[in-house]
Amino acid sequence: MSTNLQSFPGTWVRYTPGQRLLRFALYLLFVLAIVQSLRSIDVIPEFLYDAPAQMGDLLQRMWPVSWRSFPGSIQKALIETLHMATMGTILAVILAVPVGLAVANNLTPNRAVNFVARFILVSSRSINSLVWALLFIAIFGPGPLAGTIAIAFRSIGFIGKLLGEAIEDAHRGPIEALTATGASKGSIIAYGYWPQIRPAFWSIVLLRWDINVRESAVLGLVGAGGIGMALNSAMDLFQWDKVSLILLLIFAIVIVAEVVITRARKTLL
Repeated sequence: MSTNLQSFPGTWVRYTPGQRLLRFALYLLFVLAIVQSLRSIDVIPEFLYDAPAQMGDLLQRMWPVSWRSFPGSIQKALIETLHMATMGTILAVILAVPVGLAVANNLTPNRAVNFVARFILVSSRSINSLVWALLFIAIFGPGPLAGTIAIAFRSIGFIGKLLGEAIEDAHRGPIEALTATGASKGSIIAYGYWPQIRPAFWSIVLLRWDINVRESAVLGLVGAGGIGMALNSAMDLFQWDKVSLILLLIFAIVIVAEVVITRARKTLL
């Protein structure tokens, strides 16, 4: 059975000439970006060929792990890392909640206040935690205080943005009912918004604490306290057996934090 192609009114074309030209231009830009990136990286072929041998030598120096080095400074640095992540998260929540309330259009219908709050959130997220740490090291000096405040300022944007979005997604029914009764703004937040955003709030806080545990482990590389300072010191002294111990401890912290977060979410949410 044959099909009469003339019965179809038009010819199917996958891409128009303009679309094909645009796709070609995008592919060309992508290739040019890769070529320019490879040129700017300045890869030294001798080092690249020698990398497997150097990696093998490094792994050999890192084994066996120096477990006897754990009691003392490394144990203290590990505990300090957890304290930095916890205190930084608590401080971030205290600072981010007012900003999150101010950025929500349905709760704070003031464009000027919304703009200022959004500017704070964007500023917090746009600066990396290591840069925040360097800034606060210059103010407070090296140590866990600078790292804790850096974690807090980095977390404000994350917590405030997600909290504001949760508030904006809240159902209007309970809010309108409370408003009709003449309830105050605090009562509307406590009895109208909070029951709806509570699961999202705890999920955001727990997730941010999990992220902060990871970040606090590396802030010490710039002198902001925690186990990162012990890692940096061991690398500077070529104590590779201690380096392997610290890397294993960081991995263990991440795993334990993941387990704690999972159980806490099941309990609170």
